[in-house]
Amino acid sequence: MSWLETHPQSKRRFSLGGSAAPVEPEINLIPFIDVLLVVLIFLMISTTFTRYQELAITLPTANGSESQAEIKQIHIAVSRDGRFAINGKVTDRSQLSNALTQLSGQDAQKEKTSSLQVNIDADAKAPHQAVMSALEAARDANLSNIVFSSQTKK
Repeated sequence: MSWLETHPQSKRRFSLGGSAAPVEPEINLIPFIDVLLVVLIFLMISTTFTRYQELAITLPTANGSESQAEIKQIHIAVSRDGRFAINGKVTDRSQLSNALTQLSGQDAQKEKTSSLQVNIDADAKAPHQAVMSALEAARDANLSNIVFSSQTKK
């Protein structure tokens, strides 16, 4: 029997000086950071920034007095669900044009139709088709002075 067979330390691998320590895996962060910077730069260049397109206007002022002639108004209310009311009376879409023609006919007997103003009070969430129907009814009744109502934010 030889000396190598009797010593258990001799079965280990031969190395020059001490025992070999196990190598721990490590993550190299520098390539990771480089890739993230490239992705960030790509997103910054390719992203389109949304800009609100507004016209900066200043409305003109007038020093004149208000008109003395009182304008007769017809109010057409359009509700959120597309129903109509003319001067507070609920009307069907099919009867809208006839009702406006009757009102403009009554006012034509009293005074000029040109001073008759149609005021459309439409809900902000009213369907576009309902507002267009009100405009078509005013056109059918030969009313051209049309105004849309709005409210100011407080």
